[in-house]
Amino acid sequence: MRDSGTLASVASRRRCEFLQDVLTGLGTASKNVPCKYFYDKRGSELFDRICKLGEYYLTRSELSIMEASAPELAEQIGPGAMVVEFGSGSSVKTRYLLDALLECVAYVPVDISSEHLDHAAAELASDYPRIEILPVCADFTKPFELPLPTRLPSHSAVYFPGSTIGNFTPELAIALLRRIALLVGQGGGLIIGIDVNQDVAQIEAAYNDSLGVTARFNLNLLRRINDDLEGDFRLDSFEHRALYNAELGRVELDLVSRIDQCVTVAGEGFTFSEGEAIHTEYSYKYSIPAFAALAASAGLSLHRYWTDRHDNCAVLHLVADAQETGVLVSRAN
Repeated sequence: MRDSGTLASVASRRRCEFLQDVLTGLGTASKNVPCKYFYDKRGSELFDRICKLGEYYLTRSELSIMEASAPELAEQIGPGAMVVEFGSGSSVKTRYLLDALLECVAYVPVDISSEHLDHAAAELASDYPRIEILPVCADFTKPFELPLPTRLPSHSAVYFPGSTIGNFTPELAIALLRRIALLVGQGGGLIIGIDVNQDVAQIEAAYNDSLGVTARFNLNLLRRINDDLEGDFRLDSFEHRALYNAELGRVELDLVSRIDQCVTVAGEGFTFSEGEAIHTEYSYKYSIPAFAALAASAGLSLHRYWTDRHDNCAVLHLVADAQETGVLVSRAN
């Protein structure tokens, strides 16, 4: 159990990190704020709404894979595992996996939003009494300590759905995949979701939904800076922009200043010209061979993959430091 002193210390440290990242990012020539700061309580709730939108094909496509292929995915993980999920959110897709896993010892959801995490973990603990639920509030892009379950697991496996790996540049993605390979150990597995869609119109529509939920999600980052870091951003003087960069194979999310203006954060001033942007997120789209090559450079070999029937998303099983003789392919109905 986390005591109040520990919680206060963690909150203070995270605020300092948030402030430093914002001041550094806004102080560069190409202004930016890391996308991990989207996920306060309000941001997490907005993202849950995004996942239910008609235009946002990613969640729907990956859910269809999980629904159709969870037993096969569970077979790849094997019995007696401790499953660690990076960026767990509401753990909706995870339920398919937990239902199918044989003798799963523990589930460790890792998320940066403590309120969202605690709520999801409490529901899972009630619904899965035979599985020890051990939530970890942490930034998974940095080293964190895994909890020790009551029962000794046979091995650890990482589950990383939602094509979240696409938010990282290839260089940072490789670094994160290397850490995962070390966490699971030789022969250990990673189940990861990637966005393989190549339809530009469909991709851009997913990040520019007709209800404007993604725009509110993006702008919520400025509200969070105002609330947590004594900022004075006027949200109506910035607009959401999401465009697909075909040359680099990624969606680029920005907040664009509508006017010339000056903004302060924790007493430090920053000027914006009309049309100047704050970059907030990348979302890389990969072919399966391209991602397999990226993962191989991090010490992970592709063993098997599943796609939805429209080939919008794929779920891959990667094995750390394993020599594979072939790749098995499955498609959800």
